[in-house]
Amino acid sequence: MPLLHISMRAGKPDAYRQAILDGLYRAMRETLHVPEGDEFMTINELSPANFRCGNAYGVKRSDDAVLIQITVFASRTADEKKALYRRIADLLGESPGIRPEDVFVNVLDAPKENWSVGHGIAQFA
Repeated sequence: MPLLHISMRAGKPDAYRQAILDGLYRAMRETLHVPEGDEFMTINELSPANFRCGNAYGVKRSDDAVLIQITVFASRTADEKKALYRRIADLLGESPGIRPEDVFVNVLDAPKENWSVGHGIAQFA
């Protein structure tokens, strides 16, 4: 049950943004084995004045950087997360052509009782 929030600079075409969503969904299916149709993702496009990425940690980022925050059940292993990071960078490199240096991923773990996917009930608690 991943929930994704993607932030990036405004101005990319629809196909570019759809390629990001498609690549992220595919990476989650392949590495975290999320069920088919488990797609809860948003893209927030920000003006240059409202989006900044530094070059800390030895990574030279460009204006094409994307910030990806993924909230998942608190049951994912470190190895699963590492595989996810690698697969996301690979797939977004293929399409829409984002450099690996520009792919920033943050995974947040949340207990299963913190989720309600509809009907006002905690389906996974």
